[in-house]
Amino acid sequence: MSRNIEYQFVPTDTETIVSLLVSMYEKFTGVTVQPASPEMLFIRWVGNVVIQERVMNNYTGNQNIPSRAEGANLDALGELFLESTRPAAQAATCKMRFSISEAQESAVLIPSGTRVTDTSGATIWETFEDAYVPIGDTSIELEVRCQTPGAAGNGYAVGQINTLVDIYDYYSGCTNITESEGGADEATDDEYYELMRASMDGYSTAGARGGYIYWAKQVSTLIADVVANSPTPGVVKLYVLMDDGTLAGEELKGKVLAACSAEDRRPLTDQVFVEDAEIVSYDVNLTYYIQNGGAKSAAEIAADVKAAVDEYVAWESAKLGRDINPSHLIWLLMQTGIKRVEVTSPEFTSLRDGSDLSAPQVAKVGQITITNGGYEDE
Repeated sequence: MSRNIEYQFVPTDTETIVSLLVSMYEKFTGVTVQPASPEMLFIRWVGNVVIQERVMNNYTGNQNIPSRAEGANLDALGELFLESTRPAAQAATCKMRFSISEAQESAVLIPSGTRVTDTSGATIWETFEDAYVPIGDTSIELEVRCQTPGAAGNGYAVGQINTLVDIYDYYSGCTNITESEGGADEATDDEYYELMRASMDGYSTAGARGGYIYWAKQVSTLIADVVANSPTPGVVKLYVLMDDGTLAGEELKGKVLAACSAEDRRPLTDQVFVEDAEIVSYDVNLTYYIQNGGAKSAAEIAADVKAAVDEYVAWESAKLGRDINPSHLIWLLMQTGIKRVEVTSPEFTSLRDGSDLSAPQVAKVGQITITNGGYEDE
């Protein structure tokens, strides 16, 4: 359901209102209103006031409908749903290895709140529980959390976070051993509304498909799509796709597993697994032609064609099981002002969506080749 279309509870057409006011004035006074008369100027001023009030009435009405409400008004309507609170920004996490110079005869404390950063100091990370390097060991692995909530902490590669801020005893080094992920900005109005709708499935802990999808999506607003199926009795497999079309990383999959395995969210007979969807690669290879005498320059069309291809690539990878469909690519390209296009690849390919209880598939672009075929007559 689109959140961009507003309901019209009362009409706001200016000429209709002015015509009604003129008719009423002439009926009451018996005077014919002339187009440039003072009476007409006054009536138009009154009409503007009436229109403004009607616009505000329409706005107020729409702010009482979850699919149209915005900001604090949408937050207030959350009381009607299980998802009663807008998901706040979440901090990214990753796993760090903290090392000491040599094994000790007593455990070495790494206090809660020990901070680490990358060489540029762009983000600060911290531990959130006390931990000890065991006697006889020289390192321990701990989860750290970015102090800056949101997506800014995502994407730090293995080994990139390697600078200790708070020195502990016998320190010799630290490094992240997993890529940071899981950071998410506060849910937008669109994201919050979709979670509110999906939360209706969360009232059931009976293992409903929608329930698993809802609890999985609650983990992060960066999750675009989730498929839940049960290939064998008592086994639930979840497949998670991110907003950028990539599969969820190990950190986020672990959080989804924890969220969906809680005893108050799944039947005791269910075993829950979070696995990767199957990636199906495709290439984009096309040649487009421009009509002679067109309104747009070749440079403008080239930029629009590139943007259309980028939009297609993002669309293909935005949902698990979405078929590789060159017709959608052609439709986007024909809106750029080109005369025609020859698409060599991709070819139509049907992808599994998991409804057959197998692992779903997701499209991923490989090589993109865009060729300008030049001008042609109509």
